[in-house]
Amino acid sequence: MHQRGRFITLEGSEGVGKSTNLAWVVAWLEARGCEVVQTREPGGTPRAEAIRQLLLDPEPGEPLDSDAELLLMFAARAQHLALKVRPALARGAWVVCDRFTDATYAYQGGGRGLPAERIAILESFVQQGLAPDLTLLLDMSPEAARRRLQRRLDSHNEQRDRFEREHTAFFDSVRRAYVERARAEPERFALIDAEGSLQEVQSQLAQVLEARVAAWS
Repeated sequence: MHQRGRFITLEGSEGVGKSTNLAWVVAWLEARGCEVVQTREPGGTPRAEAIRQLLLDPEPGEPLDSDAELLLMFAARAQHLALKVRPALARGAWVVCDRFTDATYAYQGGGRGLPAERIAILESFVQQGLAPDLTLLLDMSPEAARRRLQRRLDSHNEQRDRFEREHTAFFDSVRRAYVERARAEPERFALIDAEGSLQEVQSQLAQVLEARVAAWS
């Protein structure tokens, strides 16, 4: 029987470079002969992407309650897991995902202040024990991340989404929640200093991937 695939997630706040580095991780794995499914949360399937639009829309006509936001995150996650992530892992593919449940603990837990116990109940219900094999946490100061985000938005002539419009204190809390999770699960997390150049960041990623892939083999 073939071996279950590996599940790798990239985490971090707005502006830390997840999208660029996620594509690099995918290319790194594919160059070594892996079948890789690249995806994101919230999203990853048509219905989950529709939920993503509800969550990110900065002007929906009404405020979004924090509990409703949490439930929408897990609704999108349930769809994503059922239709994309679990089938890919079952056939032996590697799944590389832009954000997963750690983001929920960071954004809805740390940022919104929702109890971790409430998130954990939904995590258990939806994921049924499924967790990433490796989480790459791109970490940098919120101030530097916001400057990088603004440069990206300006270069693409884009507006901030609903989360990107949050205040500095929100992102301070998000970062603290991420770092606390990384410290609590050092065997799963790899903390990546995202403040440096792209080459420096990807050098760190390469070191982590080489070590983990060797250990898994």
